[in-house]
Amino acid sequence: MGERPPNRAWRQGKGWGWVWGPDDEVGALNALSSASVLAALSKVNIGRVFDLGVTIDRRSYSSPAHPRTEVVRYRTPESFLKDTTTGPRQDTDVSFNTSLIMISDHAGTQIDGLGHATTGLDNHWYNGFSWSEASGDFGIERAGAAGIPPIIASAVMLDVPRALGVTALKAGQAINVEDLESAIDRQHTHISPGDVVCIRTGVMERWGAVGADHAQIAEIDLAGLSLASAKWLVEEKGAILIAADTSTVEVSPAVDGNCAAPVHRYLLAEQGVHMGELHNFEDLAREGISRFCYIALAPKVAGTTAGFAMRPVGVV
Repeated sequence: MGERPPNRAWRQGKGWGWVWGPDDEVGALNALSSASVLAALSKVNIGRVFDLGVTIDRRSYSSPAHPRTEVVRYRTPESFLKDTTTGPRQDTDVSFNTSLIMISDHAGTQIDGLGHATTGLDNHWYNGFSWSEASGDFGIERAGAAGIPPIIASAVMLDVPRALGVTALKAGQAINVEDLESAIDRQHTHISPGDVVCIRTGVMERWGAVGADHAQIAEIDLAGLSLASAKWLVEEKGAILIAADTSTVEVSPAVDGNCAAPVHRYLLAEQGVHMGELHNFEDLAREGISRFCYIALAPKVAGTTAGFAMRPVGVV
């Protein structure tokens, strides 16, 4: 992590983009620096930690595009001892429980890597890396989630439902620029270049223990940003990462043109801005907290397209 100030490559009216060189795989997160980390940590004054991750299992709600999570026993204490010891069992024997996990790289709380969304006839993603040249049988080879750096950044949470006077948004409801401005005004807060911007829709009130009530969650999930709102957050406000409590961040079905996921294309492929999904902002909302220090570490699994089953935190 270098000494670059948070807005080194950001230009108002244009945003971030492919400005870090032809080999870059990190995008806007290049703007993280020692100075920006210190600024984020300076917002911590009482030492409270808010867990922004959700617990998942095989019952958990997720996009139908992704496989379910399965955890199965790989070794039991009995099977391990049978295969590794001879002779009679002793009271002092030690054995182990281990599990085998089959999981999508988009399971649970996640951060989409820049290689997740492709566009164009060549299926290229951020910085021009293409499917034919930068992927193989064992995942993508450029701009994957394993390269997401440790994120310690200043963050703002915008509580859109409360700004609109409702308990939660509705599935398919687009969040417009005016809605974001209303939330900023109501919360007497602001967005600065280099901030992580977190969008609350209210869906996490339905998550419960593991997100098992799919019908209840689906009544709110898929509300999200319009393309105009995403552009405003990046080009006018300088967001370095946009996270939401939904499974898509953007509104779905899309309300902009004939692209199925224009916000994914814009943020990931064009701007190099990572997207956080299925974050839980309910505790922050109940406490009326708008600004905090956001900390997230993505699993270092090579070839993956998203940091998955994460546990980011907000610290105040």
